[in-house]
Amino acid sequence: MATDPNTSPGLAGEPLTAIPEIPAAELSQGPSATPDPNDEDIASTLPTSAADGLIKTLFPQPLDTTKPAPVPELTSEQEEKYQTLLKTVSEWTSLPTTAEKDSPTADITDDERMFLTRECLLRYLRATKWNIADAITRLQATMTWRREYIIGKLTPDYISIENETGKQTLIGYDNEGRPCLYLNPGRQNTDRSDRQIEHLVFMLERVVDLMGPGQESLALLVNFKETRAGQGATVGQGRQTLNILQNHYPERLGRALVTNMPFLILGFFKLITPFIDPVTREKLKFNEDLRQHVPPAQLLKTLGGDVEFEYDHSIYWPALNKLAAQRRREYRDRWIAGGKLVGEHENYLKGGSEKCLRDSQTQNGTIAEKMENLAVEPVKSETQAPAESVAA
Repeated sequence: MATDPNTSPGLAGEPLTAIPEIPAAELSQGPSATPDPNDEDIASTLPTSAADGLIKTLFPQPLDTTKPAPVPELTSEQEEKYQTLLKTVSEWTSLPTTAEKDSPTADITDDERMFLTRECLLRYLRATKWNIADAITRLQATMTWRREYIIGKLTPDYISIENETGKQTLIGYDNEGRPCLYLNPGRQNTDRSDRQIEHLVFMLERVVDLMGPGQESLALLVNFKETRAGQGATVGQGRQTLNILQNHYPERLGRALVTNMPFLILGFFKLITPFIDPVTREKLKFNEDLRQHVPPAQLLKTLGGDVEFEYDHSIYWPALNKLAAQRRREYRDRWIAGGKLVGEHENYLKGGSEKCLRDSQTQNGTIAEKMENLAVEPVKSETQAPAESVAA
Protein backbone atom coordinates (compact mmCIF):
# COMPACT_ATOMS: atom_id res chain seq x y z
CA MET A 1 0.00 0.00 0.00
CA ALA A 2 1.39 3.40 -0.90
CA THR A 3 2.46 5.80 1.84
CA ASP A 4 1.62 9.49 1.96
CA PRO A 5 5.05 11.11 1.35
CA ASN A 6 4.33 13.95 3.76
CA THR A 7 3.66 11.88 6.84
CA SER A 8 5.31 9.78 9.53
CA PRO A 9 4.64 8.89 13.24
CA GLY A 10 3.53 11.80 15.31
CA LEU A 11 1.82 12.83 18.44
CA ALA A 12 -0.15 10.10 18.97
CA GLY A 13 2.16 9.62 16.21
CA GLU A 14 2.84 10.91 12.68
CA PRO A 15 5.56 12.99 11.05
CA LEU A 16 5.34 15.87 8.75
CA THR A 17 8.36 15.71 6.48
CA ALA A 18 8.94 13.50 3.47
CA ILE A 19 10.24 10.03 4.31
CA PRO A 20 11.09 7.75 1.40
CA GLU A 21 9.42 4.37 1.10
CA ILE A 22 11.87 1.52 1.68
CA PRO A 23 11.69 -1.29 -0.89
CA ALA A 24 10.30 -4.58 0.35
CA ALA A 25 13.57 -6.30 -0.59
CA GLU A 26 15.33 -4.34 2.13
CA LEU A 27 12.87 -5.13 4.94
CA SER A 28 14.68 -8.25 6.12
CA GLN A 29 18.01 -6.45 6.35
CA GLY A 30 17.01 -4.29 9.35
CA PRO A 31 16.88 -0.55 9.84
CA SER A 32 20.60 0.12 9.54
CA ALA A 33 21.39 -2.19 6.62
CA THR A 34 22.00 0.66 4.19
CA PRO A 35 23.17 3.64 6.27
CA ASP A 36 23.51 6.99 4.57
CA PRO A 37 27.15 8.12 4.99
CA ASN A 38 25.94 11.73 4.91
CA ASP A 39 23.33 11.17 7.64
CA GLU A 40 25.13 12.77 10.58
CA ASP A 41 23.92 11.90 14.06
CA ILE A 42 22.84 15.40 15.06
CA ALA A 43 22.34 14.38 18.70
CA SER A 44 26.10 14.02 19.11
CA THR A 45 26.57 17.66 18.09
CA LEU A 46 24.08 19.11 20.59
CA PRO A 47 24.60 20.20 24.22
CA THR A 48 23.32 18.03 27.06
CA SER A 49 23.01 20.36 30.06
CA ALA A 50 23.79 23.78 31.56
CA ALA A 51 27.41 22.65 31.89
CA ASP A 52 27.82 23.24 28.13
CA GLY A 53 27.66 27.03 28.58
CA LEU A 54 25.41 29.33 26.56
CA ILE A 55 22.71 27.17 24.97
CA LYS A 56 21.17 28.07 21.59
CA THR A 57 19.71 24.74 20.52
CA LEU A 58 18.09 21.93 22.52
CA PHE A 59 19.07 18.91 24.59
CA PRO A 60 18.63 15.63 22.66
CA GLN A 61 17.95 13.46 25.70
CA PRO A 62 17.13 13.69 29.42
CA LEU A 63 19.73 13.40 32.17
CA ASP A 64 20.67 9.89 33.26
CA THR A 65 19.18 10.64 36.69
CA THR A 66 15.64 10.96 35.28
CA LYS A 67 13.40 7.96 34.64
CA PRO A 68 9.86 7.60 33.29
CA ALA A 69 7.30 6.41 35.82
CA PRO A 70 6.69 2.65 35.56
CA VAL A 71 3.59 1.61 33.63
CA PRO A 72 1.16 -0.57 35.62
CA GLU A 73 0.52 -4.01 34.17
CA LEU A 74 -2.86 -4.56 32.58
CA THR A 75 -5.47 -6.66 34.32
CA SER A 76 -6.82 -9.65 32.41
CA GLU A 77 -10.01 -7.69 31.66
CA GLN A 78 -8.02 -4.72 30.34
CA GLU A 79 -5.84 -6.99 28.19
CA GLU A 80 -8.96 -8.58 26.71
CA LYS A 81 -10.36 -5.15 25.85
CA TYR A 82 -7.04 -4.16 24.30
CA GLN A 83 -6.98 -7.31 22.16
CA THR A 84 -10.54 -6.60 21.01
CA LEU A 85 -9.61 -3.05 20.01
CA LEU A 86 -6.43 -4.26 18.32
CA LYS A 87 -8.34 -6.83 16.25
CA THR A 88 -10.85 -4.18 15.20
CA VAL A 89 -8.36 -1.51 14.09
CA SER A 90 -6.14 -4.12 12.42
CA GLU A 91 -9.01 -4.80 10.02
CA TRP A 92 -9.46 -1.16 8.99
CA THR A 93 -8.77 -0.67 5.28
CA SER A 94 -10.10 2.87 4.76
CA LEU A 95 -11.10 5.97 6.73
CA PRO A 96 -13.10 9.15 6.03
CA THR A 97 -11.08 11.96 4.48
CA THR A 98 -12.98 14.67 6.39
CA ALA A 99 -15.20 14.93 9.46
CA GLU A 100 -18.18 15.92 7.29
CA LYS A 101 -21.17 13.59 7.23
CA ASP A 102 -21.04 11.12 4.31
CA SER A 103 -17.42 12.09 3.65
CA PRO A 104 -15.63 10.00 1.01
CA THR A 105 -13.10 7.51 2.31
CA ALA A 106 -9.52 6.76 1.31
CA ASP A 107 -7.28 3.76 1.92
CA ILE A 108 -5.47 3.75 5.23
CA THR A 109 -1.76 4.40 4.66
CA ASP A 110 1.26 2.69 6.14
CA ASP A 111 2.00 5.76 8.24
CA GLU A 112 -1.52 5.67 9.64
CA ARG A 113 -1.11 2.00 10.50
CA MET A 114 2.19 2.87 12.17
CA PHE A 115 0.31 5.42 14.29
CA LEU A 116 -1.76 2.58 15.79
CA THR A 117 0.80 1.32 18.30
CA ARG A 118 -0.03 -0.72 21.38
CA GLU A 119 0.49 2.32 23.59
CA CYS A 120 -1.63 4.52 21.33
CA LEU A 121 -4.56 2.12 21.59
CA LEU A 122 -4.14 1.91 25.35
CA ARG A 123 -4.11 5.71 25.65
CA TYR A 124 -7.48 5.88 23.93
CA LEU A 125 -8.86 3.06 26.07
CA ARG A 126 -7.78 4.82 29.26
CA ALA A 127 -9.18 8.14 28.02
CA THR A 128 -12.56 6.50 27.40
CA LYS A 129 -12.53 4.59 30.70
CA TRP A 130 -12.01 1.31 28.81
CA ASN A 131 -15.13 1.65 26.68
CA ILE A 132 -14.13 -0.11 23.46
CA ALA A 133 -16.78 1.43 21.21
CA ASP A 134 -15.92 4.94 22.43
CA ALA A 135 -12.21 4.28 21.92
CA ILE A 136 -12.87 3.19 18.32
CA THR A 137 -14.94 6.30 17.64
CA ARG A 138 -12.26 8.52 19.16
CA LEU A 139 -9.47 6.87 17.19
CA GLN A 140 -11.34 7.20 13.91
CA ALA A 141 -12.08 10.85 14.66
CA THR A 142 -8.43 11.54 15.45
CA MET A 143 -7.12 9.86 12.32
CA THR A 144 -9.59 11.79 10.16
CA TRP A 145 -8.61 15.01 11.98
CA ARG A 146 -4.94 14.29 11.29
CA ARG A 147 -5.74 13.86 7.59
CA GLU A 148 -7.46 17.25 7.52
CA TYR A 149 -5.28 19.21 9.91
CA ILE A 150 -1.72 17.90 9.86
CA ILE A 151 -0.69 15.67 6.99
CA GLY A 152 1.06 17.60 4.24
CA LYS A 153 0.27 21.00 5.77
CA LEU A 154 2.13 21.63 9.03
CA THR A 155 5.64 21.84 7.63
CA PRO A 156 8.63 23.60 9.27
CA ASP A 157 8.59 26.29 6.58
CA TYR A 158 4.89 27.01 7.04
CA ILE A 159 5.17 27.25 10.84
CA SER A 160 8.57 29.00 10.97
CA ILE A 161 7.25 32.58 11.16
CA GLU A 162 5.25 31.74 14.28
CA ASN A 163 8.38 30.75 16.19
CA GLU A 164 10.76 33.51 15.07
CA THR A 165 10.76 35.06 18.55
CA GLY A 166 10.99 31.75 20.41
CA LYS A 167 7.49 31.93 21.85
CA GLN A 168 7.54 28.13 22.00
CA THR A 169 10.71 26.21 22.74
CA LEU A 170 11.36 22.55 23.33
CA ILE A 171 14.34 22.21 25.65
CA GLY A 172 15.15 19.92 28.55
CA TYR A 173 13.30 17.12 30.33
CA ASP A 174 11.59 16.98 33.72
CA ASN A 175 12.33 14.64 36.63
CA GLU A 176 10.45 11.79 34.96
CA GLY A 177 12.08 12.28 31.56
CA ARG A 178 9.18 14.14 29.98
CA PRO A 179 10.21 16.62 27.24
CA CYS A 180 9.62 20.21 28.39
CA LEU A 181 7.70 22.47 26.02
CA TYR A 182 7.94 26.14 27.05
CA LEU A 183 5.17 28.54 26.06
CA ASN A 184 6.08 32.24 26.27
CA PRO A 185 2.98 34.33 25.42
CA GLY A 186 4.93 37.54 26.05
CA ARG A 187 6.91 36.83 22.86
CA GLN A 188 3.80 36.83 20.67
CA ASN A 189 4.80 38.12 17.22
CA THR A 190 1.83 37.43 14.93
CA ASP A 191 -1.80 38.48 14.63
CA ARG A 192 -4.41 36.01 15.82
CA SER A 193 -5.03 33.30 13.24
CA ASP A 194 -5.53 29.56 12.86
CA ARG A 195 -1.79 29.23 12.32
CA GLN A 196 -1.19 30.06 15.98
CA ILE A 197 -3.10 26.92 16.97
CA GLU A 198 -1.36 24.98 14.19
CA HIS A 199 1.94 26.17 15.64
CA LEU A 200 1.14 24.51 18.97
CA VAL A 201 0.10 21.30 17.22
CA PHE A 202 3.35 21.32 15.22
CA MET A 203 5.37 21.67 18.43
CA LEU A 204 3.38 18.92 20.13
CA GLU A 205 4.28 16.66 17.23
CA ARG A 206 7.94 17.50 17.71
CA VAL A 207 7.62 16.74 21.43
CA VAL A 208 6.38 13.25 20.56
CA ASP A 209 9.25 12.79 18.13
CA LEU A 210 11.72 13.49 20.94
CA MET A 211 10.11 11.34 23.64
CA GLY A 212 12.48 8.59 24.68
CA PRO A 213 11.74 4.89 25.21
CA GLY A 214 9.10 4.36 27.87
CA GLN A 215 7.91 7.97 27.78
CA GLU A 216 4.40 8.87 26.62
CA SER A 217 3.75 12.34 28.07
CA LEU A 218 5.15 15.87 28.11
CA ALA A 219 5.66 18.68 30.60
CA LEU A 220 4.13 22.01 29.58
CA LEU A 221 5.82 25.08 31.12
CA VAL A 222 3.86 28.29 30.58
CA ASN A 223 5.65 31.53 31.51
CA PHE A 224 3.40 34.61 31.47
CA LYS A 225 6.20 37.02 32.38
CA GLU A 226 5.97 40.29 30.39
CA THR A 227 2.71 39.19 28.78
CA ARG A 228 0.66 42.25 27.84
CA ALA A 229 -3.07 42.59 27.23
CA GLY A 230 -3.98 41.10 23.86
CA GLN A 231 -0.98 38.75 23.70
CA GLY A 232 -2.66 35.80 25.38
CA ALA A 233 -5.08 33.43 23.70
CA THR A 234 -8.75 34.32 23.40
CA VAL A 235 -11.37 32.18 25.14
CA GLY A 236 -12.23 30.76 21.71
CA GLN A 237 -8.60 29.83 21.04
CA GLY A 238 -8.36 28.36 24.52
CA ARG A 239 -11.38 26.15 23.94
CA GLN A 240 -10.08 25.08 20.52
CA THR A 241 -6.70 24.20 22.03
CA LEU A 242 -8.33 22.22 24.83
CA ASN A 243 -10.49 20.36 22.32
CA ILE A 244 -7.41 19.35 20.31
CA LEU A 245 -5.40 18.32 23.35
CA GLN A 246 -8.18 16.40 25.04
CA ASN A 247 -9.63 14.67 21.98
CA HIS A 248 -6.58 14.04 19.79
CA TYR A 249 -3.68 13.83 22.26
CA PRO A 250 -5.22 11.83 25.14
CA GLU A 251 -2.96 10.89 28.03
CA ARG A 252 -0.15 13.04 26.59
CA LEU A 253 -0.12 15.83 29.19
CA GLY A 254 1.97 14.71 32.14
CA ARG A 255 1.96 18.05 33.95
CA ALA A 256 1.42 21.73 33.18
CA LEU A 257 3.46 24.24 35.20
CA VAL A 258 2.18 27.82 34.97
CA THR A 259 4.32 30.69 36.29
CA ASN A 260 4.21 34.50 36.57
CA MET A 261 0.47 34.52 35.94
CA PRO A 262 -0.98 38.07 36.08
CA PHE A 263 -4.50 38.84 37.28
CA LEU A 264 -5.77 39.25 33.71
CA ILE A 265 -4.63 35.75 32.77
CA LEU A 266 -6.08 34.33 35.99
CA GLY A 267 -9.46 35.56 34.77
CA PHE A 268 -8.89 33.77 31.45
CA PHE A 269 -8.19 30.48 33.24
CA LYS A 270 -11.39 30.89 35.25
CA LEU A 271 -13.33 31.29 32.00
CA ILE A 272 -11.96 28.12 30.40
CA THR A 273 -11.88 25.97 33.55
CA PRO A 274 -15.42 24.63 32.94
CA PHE A 275 -14.15 23.12 29.68
CA ILE A 276 -11.21 21.33 31.35
CA ASP A 277 -11.95 17.81 32.56
CA PRO A 278 -11.12 16.98 36.21
CA VAL A 279 -8.20 14.68 35.31
CA THR A 280 -6.49 17.45 33.34
CA ARG A 281 -7.16 20.04 36.05
CA GLU A 282 -5.24 17.87 38.51
CA LYS A 283 -2.16 18.19 36.27
CA LEU A 284 -2.15 22.01 36.41
CA LYS A 285 0.29 23.58 38.90
CA PHE A 286 0.51 27.34 39.46
CA ASN A 287 3.58 29.33 40.56
CA GLU A 288 5.42 26.37 42.09
CA ASP A 289 9.20 26.05 42.45
CA LEU A 290 10.06 24.56 39.06
CA ARG A 291 13.34 23.16 40.39
CA GLN A 292 11.18 20.61 42.20
CA HIS A 293 9.86 19.39 38.85
CA VAL A 294 12.76 19.87 36.40
CA PRO A 295 16.48 19.20 37.06
CA PRO A 296 18.22 22.62 37.34
CA ALA A 297 20.83 21.45 34.81
CA GLN A 298 18.08 21.32 32.15
CA LEU A 299 15.81 24.12 33.44
CA LEU A 300 16.05 27.63 31.98
CA LYS A 301 17.65 30.23 34.24
CA THR A 302 14.70 32.58 33.67
CA LEU A 303 12.56 30.07 35.58
CA GLY A 304 15.01 29.29 38.36
CA GLY A 305 17.26 26.77 36.63
CA ASP A 306 20.91 26.83 35.60
CA VAL A 307 20.54 26.87 31.80
CA GLU A 308 21.67 30.10 30.13
CA PHE A 309 19.52 30.00 27.01
CA GLU A 310 19.44 32.44 24.11
CA TYR A 311 16.91 31.94 21.34
CA ASP A 312 18.31 32.43 17.83
CA HIS A 313 15.77 31.24 15.27
CA SER A 314 18.40 30.69 12.57
CA ILE A 315 20.16 28.21 14.87
CA TYR A 316 17.40 26.66 16.99
CA TRP A 317 14.76 26.01 14.32
CA PRO A 318 16.99 23.98 11.93
CA ALA A 319 18.44 22.01 14.85
CA LEU A 320 15.00 21.12 16.24
CA ASN A 321 13.62 20.00 12.90
CA LYS A 322 16.74 18.08 11.87
CA LEU A 323 16.78 16.14 15.15
CA ALA A 324 13.04 15.45 14.96
CA ALA A 325 13.29 14.28 11.34
CA GLN A 326 16.15 11.94 12.24
CA ARG A 327 14.14 10.44 15.11
CA ARG A 328 11.16 9.93 12.81
CA ARG A 329 13.31 8.14 10.22
CA GLU A 330 14.71 5.83 12.89
CA TYR A 331 11.21 5.18 14.27
CA ARG A 332 9.85 4.34 10.84
CA ASP A 333 12.84 2.17 9.92
CA ARG A 334 12.27 0.09 13.05
CA TRP A 335 8.57 -0.25 12.27
CA ILE A 336 9.41 -1.54 8.78
CA ALA A 337 12.10 -3.88 10.11
CA GLY A 338 9.59 -5.25 12.64
CA GLY A 339 7.15 -6.19 9.88
CA LYS A 340 4.86 -3.12 9.69
CA LEU A 341 2.51 -4.39 12.38
CA VAL A 342 -0.43 -2.57 13.92
CA GLY A 343 -0.01 -2.71 17.70
CA GLU A 344 3.80 -2.41 17.60
CA HIS A 345 5.55 -1.52 20.87
CA GLU A 346 6.59 2.14 21.15
CA ASN A 347 9.52 1.19 23.38
CA TYR A 348 10.95 -0.81 20.47
CA LEU A 349 10.13 1.91 17.93
CA LYS A 350 11.89 4.50 20.10
CA GLY A 351 15.06 2.40 20.30
CA GLY A 352 14.44 0.89 23.74
CA SER A 353 15.25 -2.58 25.04
CA GLU A 354 11.84 -4.13 24.30
CA LYS A 355 11.57 -6.57 21.41
CA CYS A 356 9.41 -5.83 18.40
CA LEU A 357 5.89 -7.25 18.40
CA ARG A 358 6.76 -9.94 15.85
CA ASP A 359 9.53 -11.35 18.05
CA SER A 360 7.31 -11.09 21.13
CA GLN A 361 4.64 -13.09 19.31
CA THR A 362 7.18 -15.77 18.44
CA GLN A 363 7.99 -16.10 22.14
CA ASN A 364 4.52 -15.74 23.63
CA GLY A 365 2.13 -16.89 20.91
CA THR A 366 0.56 -14.95 18.08
CA ILE A 367 -2.18 -12.38 18.35
CA ALA A 368 -4.47 -14.78 16.52
CA GLU A 369 -3.88 -17.39 19.21
CA LYS A 370 -4.51 -14.84 21.95
CA MET A 371 -7.72 -13.73 20.30
CA GLU A 372 -8.87 -17.32 19.94
CA ASN A 373 -8.19 -17.97 23.61
CA LEU A 374 -10.04 -14.79 24.61
CA ALA A 375 -12.88 -15.52 22.16
CA VAL A 376 -13.28 -11.84 21.31
CA GLU A 377 -14.92 -10.33 18.28
CA PRO A 378 -14.01 -7.05 16.56
CA VAL A 379 -16.26 -4.13 17.46
CA LYS A 380 -17.93 -2.00 14.83
CA SER A 381 -18.55 1.68 15.45
CA GLU A 382 -19.90 4.58 13.47
CA THR A 383 -17.54 7.54 13.23
CA GLN A 384 -18.93 10.54 15.05
CA ALA A 385 -17.82 13.89 16.43
CA PRO A 386 -15.57 13.56 19.53
CA ALA A 387 -16.78 14.63 22.94
CA GLU A 388 -16.35 18.26 23.97
CA SER A 389 -14.18 17.41 26.96
CA VAL A 390 -12.24 14.25 27.72
CA ALA A 391 -9.14 13.43 29.70
CA ALA A 392 -5.87 14.73 28.25
